[in-house]
Amino acid sequence: MGVRSSREPWVLGINASHNGAVCLLHGDQIVAAIQEERLTRIKRQRIYGSDPAFAIAYCLKHAGIDAGELDLVVISMQGRSGDPANDVGRNWLLRTRQTGVQIERISHHLAHAISAFALSGFSDSAVLVVDGRGAPCADLSPGERAAVIGSAEGSFETTSLYHASGIHIEPLEKHVTGKWLARNDPAMPHFHSLGGMYAAVAMQIFGNNTEAGKVMGLSSFGCPAFAPSDFFSISENGFDFSDRIPNAFRFNERWPAHKEQYQDLARSTQVALEEGVLHLARRLRQKSGSQRLCYAGGVALNGIANERLFAETGFEEIFIVPPAEDSGAAIGAAFWGLWQLTGVNTLAKLSADALGRPYGREEIEAAADSVGSIRLVSESDYIGAAVDLICEGRILGWFSGRSELGPRALGQRSIICDPRRADMPAQLNGRIKRRESFRPFAPAVLQDYVPAWFETNDAKVESPFMLRVRRFKDEQADKVPAVVHVDGTGRLQTLDHESNGSFYELVDAFYRRTGVPILLNTSFNGPGEPIVETPTDALRCMLANGLDACVFPGLIAVRI
Repeated sequence: MGVRSSREPWVLGINASHNGAVCLLHGDQIVAAIQEERLTRIKRQRIYGSDPAFAIAYCLKHAGIDAGELDLVVISMQGRSGDPANDVGRNWLLRTRQTGVQIERISHHLAHAISAFALSGFSDSAVLVVDGRGAPCADLSPGERAAVIGSAEGSFETTSLYHASGIHIEPLEKHVTGKWLARNDPAMPHFHSLGGMYAAVAMQIFGNNTEAGKVMGLSSFGCPAFAPSDFFSISENGFDFSDRIPNAFRFNERWPAHKEQYQDLARSTQVALEEGVLHLARRLRQKSGSQRLCYAGGVALNGIANERLFAETGFEEIFIVPPAEDSGAAIGAAFWGLWQLTGVNTLAKLSADALGRPYGREEIEAAADSVGSIRLVSESDYIGAAVDLICEGRILGWFSGRSELGPRALGQRSIICDPRRADMPAQLNGRIKRRESFRPFAPAVLQDYVPAWFETNDAKVESPFMLRVRRFKDEQADKVPAVVHVDGTGRLQTLDHESNGSFYELVDAFYRRTGVPILLNTSFNGPGEPIVETPTDALRCMLANGLDACVFPGLIAVRI
């Protein structure tokens, strides 16, 4: 397309799939990015291109621009491009037909790949995308179609290997399938991708194919009862998935039925996933020749598998984008558009997943008035007051700054409490989250103290986006039982002051009070809900789910 003008362009990226999201760039700066679910309060809310989504209005309003001031709109979609539901020209909120704003589209895995590479700060990198199912092959570019292994006819992408340099993303290999999941009632669904494998097991155990996180948590309780070869075999043409596992589970009783059998199934599936991902990463390193890896797609949220990537693949640097699931594709779409307009990759590096808009004191006070049953207490030392409450055994909502785009609460929209109290997981899973007792909670830890608390094998372990899993040192684990999983590990979030601001200051204040540089951090939401976005969401969640207080900058909300 070339450069349109000397000023910084405005580019809007839309992810049209489940976990629908929108990202607005001004030059290489993310002005705002948000999932539609945070605004509609419907988990995994889908966006269509023709839909005047709340997320579009949110981004434009925060930027203070009209849709006509956009330079480009780029949509990434899973559905076919000819579907009228994804015709951005029909979107009355964007009014592209009236304003003449150009519309482009890119494939789903390409958007994932760019989301990781564009935020990595790397000048070149291997890029791996692994999920359940991406775009139909009919919508791929000629270059991507040429990288398809096997028949592209009627198929969808499931795994993609790329090499990225500057603004160029070269497809090296693409695995495809006709159906990523196939019904097999009353047995487990058949599966035809690594993401589909995990989704099928989630369906079998929990009755919901989106509950991959539960399978990962449960896997630590089991023993491998099936070998990876029972799930798939690997050849030069990729993965050949077997029906052996679905045929072994010809019943539809859900958890907690068949408890031990399901624990072992979860562990077997986790081991198989790790072997599959390791194979792909090693193959990609060989094909790309790069010493760096960028990683995206829903499977990239599996912290246990991620840890093995760091340890066993030989890459010198690895960047996993925090919104690795579909919401991140909106970022990839926007950066692809920026690169087409400017011809430049500025090597911007994401240091914090804080991409929503901020909320001021007046909005917090208005929310308290509208929700009712709330008293706001002004507190200049709100961090010290929060530490007092935590040390008393209180469970708090923590609301600070701009919300996270990805699915992990990273200290902007978090529920926090004392990791030293062994009863905290039962309280959180029981009366607040109201979820399965095996679900673990994350330790948010000051970066400087990681080597003292976790096994690092003399390597620097950084996990700013809660996407890695490390074993606690034996002598430390008993001090923080609330954040130690059954296998002795924690899905840690590492904190530094520049990236984490007041949340770092909170954990640091807790450390100075207790000698423990860790807080329990979990997402600020009730059962079946998206993470809260607004002060109103936060206060309603606090009242509905039994939190003791909610801490805002300079204010603490308590029940009347």
